[in-house]
Amino acid sequence: QVQLVESGGGLVQPGGSLRLSCAASRKITDFRTIGWYRQAPGKERDMVAVVIGGSNTNYKDSMKGRFTISRDNAKNTVDLQMNSLKPEDTAVYYCTATLYFSNFPYWGQGTQVTVSS
Repeated sequence: QVQLVESGGGLVQPGGSLRLSCAASRKITDFRTIGWYRQAPGKERDMVAVVIGGSNTNYKDSMKGRFTISRDNAKNTVDLQMNSLKPEDTAVYYCTATLYFSNFPYWGQGTQVTVSS
């Protein structure tokens, strides 16, 4: 059983920053992939950033340079630092992970991020 719990969402002005955190119910090193997706109203869920195999990171092109994903093995968390936020970053942000030897994706409940003045 895997549980992922997100925190850190909220309302921020354009140009501001937020840090999201995802706490996992098991060792973070058990996960082959762990990261963040987001879903804006009326749109499909889309990748934001993912850590693969513990060290490789993938970012959606539009997030490169603004968002940073980091994994804390001691705390069993994966964080997403978001800077220079834009209104189009408004979405529900979901933590997701897969275990080694499985493609089944686990999802958190999501956390709302709203970028508005």
